Parts: sequence; C-alpha cells; structure tokens
Amino acid sequence: MTGTHHRDVLLREVLRAELHAAQELRRELHAQPRLSGKEGPTLKRVLEALPDGQVEYVAGTGAMLRVGGRGPAVGVRGELDALPLVERTGVPWASANGAMHACGHDVHLAAVVALARTVHRVAGILEARRTRRAGLEAVAEDADRVAPLVVVLQPREESFPSGARDIVEAGALERLQVNAMVGAHVQPVLEAGVIACTPGAVNASADEFRVTIRGRDGHAAYPHLARDPVVAMAQVIVAAQQLVSRVTDPMVPTVVTFGTVHAGTAPNAIPGEAVARGTLRTLSRTWREALHARFAEQVREVAGAHGCEAEVRVFPGEPVLVNDAVLAVRTGELLREQGHSVSEELRSCGGDDFAQYGALVPSLMMFVGVDTDAGLHSPDFLPDDSSVAAVAESLLAGYLAASGDRVSVRR
Repeated sequence: MTGTHHRDVLLREVLRAELHAAQELRRELHAQPRLSGKEGPTLKRVLEALPDGQVEYVAGTGAMLRVGGRGPAVGVRGELDALPLVERTGVPWASANGAMHACGHDVHLAAVVALARTVHRVAGILEARRTRRAGLEAVAEDADRVAPLVVVLQPREESFPSGARDIVEAGALERLQVNAMVGAHVQPVLEAGVIACTPGAVNASADEFRVTIRGRDGHAAYPHLARDPVVAMAQVIVAAQQLVSRVTDPMVPTVVTFGTVHAGTAPNAIPGEAVARGTLRTLSRTWREALHARFAEQVREVAGAHGCEAEVRVFPGEPVLVNDAVLAVRTGELLREQGHSVSEELRSCGGDDFAQYGALVPSLMMFVGVDTDAGLHSPDFLPDDSSVAAVAESLLAGYLAASGDRVSVRR
C-alpha cells in the first residue's frame, strides 16, 4: 500500500468516526439559526467545534481557520446565515426564532467541521509516525503528508453584498495561501445518494434590476388625457420575455423575471408612476453585459411607444459560477472509486456567491442529492441527518483532488 493510498484510507476512516458528532452539531445549529449579518453566535459555536488553528476574522461576522502545516492550502466553504422564514417541519430541534436553515447551511457547516477535524487528526497521526521512523527517504514522508485546509466560514450568502465578495476583495485567500476552493450544496432535485460534479458553468450570474416608468396621472374615466405607466409596464413585462425567446442564443440559458410590480393607490385613478423589480440571469459570461444593455434599451423603447419615460437600473450581483474542469473530473473519479453515484450534468439558473472564489482560484461546487419533497428555501425543507455524511464525503473527495499538482496553480 503506497503512502498516498494509506493516507487517503486513513482520512476516510477518521471522517466516518467524526460523523456522529457532526450530525449532533447540525441539529444544534439548525435550532438556533441567525440571519445574514447577525451570524455571530453561529460563528462562535462553529469555531468551538473546530480544532485549534490560525483564525482570521473576515467580512464582519465571518472567519477563516487554517488547519495543517505550511504551504499551499485547499479552502472549503461553509455558509453561516439562515433565511427569514418561520419553520414548519415540526421536528423537536426546529427553529423557533423566525429564522430557518432552509437552504442546508446547517448541513454544510457540520460537514465542513467534520472534514476539518479529520484533516487535523490525520495530520497529527502522520506527523507522529514520521517522527518515529525518522531516517526514511523524504519521498515516503511527502506521500504521507496531508495538504493544509482552510475553513472559510462565510457570512451573508443569502444577502447582498455577499460575504464571498468581501473575503475575496480583502485578500484573505492570498494571506492564507488558498490555491483552490471546494464547496458542496444539498440539492433536492437530485436523488439521495447522487452527487453532481459538473465541469464548466453550473450556476448563473444573478443580477437585479429596477424599472421606473413615468407617465401622466389622471382620472380613470379619461385615459386619453393621461399617459398610463401601468399599461406601459405591462407591455414591458411581456416584451422582456422575448429577450429570452428571440434575442438570446437558444443554447444559452437566460432568465428575465419580474418579481414585484407597484403602481397607484386608487382603483379609479391612473397613477403617474409604476415601479417593478426583478432579476436577470444567464450562464454565459459574455452575454451577461449584453443582456443588461439590451434589456434597458427595450424597456425604454416600449415605454416610449406608450408616451412614457423609463429609468432602468441594473445592480450587478454574483458572476457565473464556473467549475474548474480538471478539479471536477478528478473529484468525480474519486467519488466513483468510493462507490458514489456521480452525475456530471446539473446546471441551473440559481446563483451562489461561491462564484466569487472561482474568479481568483480554481474552484468546484458540487451538488448533493437529498431525500425530501420540499424544495430549497421552503419552510418544510429538512434533509435527513445522513446528508451530513454525503456532503462531508463529497468535500473530502474535492479536497483530495484539489491537493494534486494539476489544480494547485493560482489563476
């Protein structure tokens, strides 16, 4: 048995031993969630569960902790924040504070803790063995080492501005020598036991817009004396859908969604203004800016055709999340070797600020199938405790793949 193979087997054995405590931690975190920007108690509890290491506080209510020796490290992300939802799962450990881990962040955090404790324990075991057998050739010693791990406890994944952006802009990854980032997210659209490890773009850019159409107010009975911004807005909403069906390349997934529309205060009056907000999303980096420009142009033209004026503001959010191809393929191979069912094709127009890390270093976001009928962000969403193991094993495979020379070069 080679040193590398022995090391990997030991990592998996120790990880299994950590899972019971991780599942208990998951329930504890689930019962006491904290909203974006208020994650302090969650951060404190997770740090207590982690092994001792070099801690750097980041992004207000986040932290990064380095486990292991010197040199290039692999980063793993755990999201600290919950959603403003009233939970209705009915389990004894349900949240009762008006917030809820309805996107699986409790599972992710527990899995990250299990991996960090595993790497810490195995590094200690191997160091003790190296000390006892001093004098053996250096190649064997190197094969027995584990790569340093940096735990990224990230705040504000569910809100804007994102915690990931703050971490990247602050240079925290460089300071802790993170050369690759790995993440895993529970995903109910996949069957339990299936892990998606897809190369290339897997999540869309996620930008918001606000459209304000100004017309001329008036009496509802005399529309010819007014310029109705409500009718203009209705036409804008319909016309915007043609951007997807007739302007966008049909091979490029694109979404234009109007989420809110507000106008007027009385049923018998034409208001002077209508305001709508929504989201623009695409899996194409190159089409993203062109989509913004074409959307704004179309809104102004349609409003103008109805005698109104339009103001369009686009608020850039998260970029396209692109998985490093080498890292994705290698991780998939490792997962298959361990008997996991791997899917290489899961892409969606959902957004994740994990994409911020991929702009700096090779990164991989995996999606882990869970057994639940409820969707993400539902008050009924509650993956089984076994999902902690599935996410932890996925992260371990990504960590091992990212430890290789082929993906350890900074962009």
